[in-house]
Amino acid sequence: MIILFALGIELSPAHEVITGPILAAIPALAALTMGPKGTLAAVLGAFSVTVITATLHQSWGGQVYSNLLSLIVVSVASITMSSAVRAHRQGELDQVRRIAEAAQRVLLRRVPARLGPVRMASLYLAAEAGAQIGGDLYAVSQTRYGVRMIVGDVRGKGLPAVRLAAVVLGAFREAVHYEDELVEVVNHCAAALERECAVPSAIDPTAAEHEAEDFVTAVVVEVSDSFAVQVINRGHPPPLLLRRGKVEALMPASPLPPLGLEEFITAHPAKAESYPFTPGDRLLLHTDGVIEARSPDDGFFALPEAMEAAHTCSTPEFLEQLHQGLIRHTGGYLADDAAMLLVERLDVED
Repeated sequence: MIILFALGIELSPAHEVITGPILAAIPALAALTMGPKGTLAAVLGAFSVTVITATLHQSWGGQVYSNLLSLIVVSVASITMSSAVRAHRQGELDQVRRIAEAAQRVLLRRVPARLGPVRMASLYLAAEAGAQIGGDLYAVSQTRYGVRMIVGDVRGKGLPAVRLAAVVLGAFREAVHYEDELVEVVNHCAAALERECAVPSAIDPTAAEHEAEDFVTAVVVEVSDSFAVQVINRGHPPPLLLRRGKVEALMPASPLPPLGLEEFITAHPAKAESYPFTPGDRLLLHTDGVIEARSPDDGFFALPEAMEAAHTCSTPEFLEQLHQGLIRHTGGYLADDAAMLLVERLDVED
């Protein structure tokens, strides 16, 4: 824009106005918002205007040479500084990414392909740009009671959500190994969340007035040697059971509120519900970021239909098919974090 403005002056009757100082400032201004390539393009534009107008008006002389020298000096300094700032910012970004990757390995540990009587696979997609972790959570542990797992979703996004996800995951990983009853594992997670929400966040001190509304939807599952699965659902989307190519949602008989809202449990105490889980069955635990993912025309992702279409695939291929279907459906944009944990029941001899 400045180059065009200077060119307009030079081609108008007001060309007696000296535009050299204006053009000499262009590289410095371009370096503030553009990278080295953009700054170089601005330099070439300013240089061209100076040469063309000096030739057109036959005004070559000391002033023009002085303007060109100023332009060259400012250009070299601007491009050098732009490159240095860009390298510094890239270094900071790389460090943040390394920290995020380390945090992801701690919070969302790799799910083994085989654990006890089940074959497994997991997927996590963070909605926040540049993030690798968010408010969705999952964990799996093999215990003397069977394979126990949790999938949950923290209200909100960003670092405050990561904080609460870490609390719930830590409580789950501790409780699964010594609590006989699955409901006690859930109670342990709820108590840890309550304690954490009572302490002001060091990450987001301004969120104190919202802490009373912090909650986590979660589904906790246990698969033992018997051909059944125990499920406790705390306000979370129901797991989807795929059997012989057909999908069934494991709806809770007595709906319960999310973790953190225990005061709303008034009718019946929480207890595990049992469902048949036979060899060849697949159970998909997921967060609402999957089923509420929107297409450009505002349609929801049809997860049960996608599962039925991929039922002949192997466990990792099955989850990858769902992943690709979700990406195609949303056009590559997720409005919310999305997590999926796939569990396939094996036969005793496998």
